[in-house]
Amino acid sequence: MDSLIPISKINDFLFCPYSLYYHGIYEGFSAKVCHSVAQTAGKIKHETVDSGTYSTAKKYLQGVDVCSEKYGLVGRIDIYDQDSKVLIERKNKITRIYDGYKYQLYAQYLCLTEMGYEVLKLKIHSLSDNKNYAITLPAGDELAKFEQTISDMRAFDVVDNGFKKNPAKCAQCIYRELCC
Repeated sequence: MDSLIPISKINDFLFCPYSLYYHGIYEGFSAKVCHSVAQTAGKIKHETVDSGTYSTAKKYLQGVDVCSEKYGLVGRIDIYDQDSKVLIERKNKITRIYDGYKYQLYAQYLCLTEMGYEVLKLKIHSLSDNKNYAITLPAGDELAKFEQTISDMRAFDVVDNGFKKNPAKCAQCIYRELCC
């Protein structure tokens, strides 16, 4: 198996594969150097899950490390409700459900199920407006698209890849000054 893929990088890769390259360069720097206001706000709101202080209820697993040998994935879940068997990914503000959001949740689901947990439902929670979005369990074409994304991540070559930049995405990218 090639190196492990961090679950958090799936959304970045789907936004733009080059962002993973720049993300790797800046990972050792302070977030103040390269994070946008939205990224900083999201990180702050995510702290309760990361620290395990979202809730004191024993039914919630919070910020637990997960892995999948089959897919070569590692990461952390946000929240898993052991009573209702619901896995929840939290985002600061959702204006649209992107494939990257779903695939991060799929990766967490696949890791948890491989680790022996039963997951019956998936949700993405928008913190800013307190809305929940039900996500179907990965199967069929959706699972195949997820698996192709993982394969594409493993095969991506920053120098020789044929990737076409998307000007609309580039305009929103924190690395646009370095890349364009």
